[in-house]
Amino acid sequence: MSGPQRIVCLTEEPTEVLYALGEQHRIVGISGFTVRPPRARREKPKVSAFTSARIDEILKLEPDFVIGFSDIQADIASELIRRGVEVWISNHRSVEGILDYVRRLGALVGAAERANAYADELRRGLDAIAREAAALPRRPRVYFEEWDDPPITGIRWVAELVRIAGGDDVFPELAAEPLAKARILADASEVVRRAPDIVLGSWCGKKFRAEKVAARPGWSAIPAVRDGELHEIKSPIILQPGPAALTDGVREIARIVHAWAARRA
Repeated sequence: MSGPQRIVCLTEEPTEVLYALGEQHRIVGISGFTVRPPRARREKPKVSAFTSARIDEILKLEPDFVIGFSDIQADIASELIRRGVEVWISNHRSVEGILDYVRRLGALVGAAERANAYADELRRGLDAIAREAAALPRRPRVYFEEWDDPPITGIRWVAELVRIAGGDDVFPELAAEPLAKARILADASEVVRRAPDIVLGSWCGKKFRAEKVAARPGWSAIPAVRDGELHEIKSPIILQPGPAALTDGVREIARIVHAWAARRA
């Protein structure tokens, strides 16, 4: 068996991919935020959060490879590297990046053929959703809110999935920013000026409250608020840059967009 044999996954997406490829036997530890697949929470010890990790517990698992995501996990990665552990921190932020991530991870564990087939399957699913969206008579303007205080707009892969599902992100220039702090709205009234038809909320770690959003000063003028088009997208299916976003996440956005269009047919 080639590739690393004892993998710790600091985020959910490598866990989901490895399970999908039938390589879950390599995983010896996972993030406590992992929800997909559900069986992983029962089968694997939880040794990290997103910005913190139990380094000593990870070392007890004797990993030969640790996988994390983004600059936010840089401190965890550097400590593990200092302790002699090989670490891969991916930093993909787009739909194409997610598909490439699936292929690269598969290659790392000697499952390149299965990973390529899986990525192709994910791509076909996205293409099917895009074809359905192309038939919509009108595309809604969509505001995606990743956090409420301060308001943070959606990251690049989210904006791309909104587009695939048939909508147009109202903050495309911010979606290109990889860091959350660069996507903070200094003036939330800018949402009013951009007049989204749909508001999607995915407040990581807490429930989206539509009534709280609707009560913001001046927001009653927004078409989405006026028409009651404020919807929650559960963060595990959209804010992880892995298969969940390309399947359940985009399908939920498409469902909301198509329902909006049907009410205006």
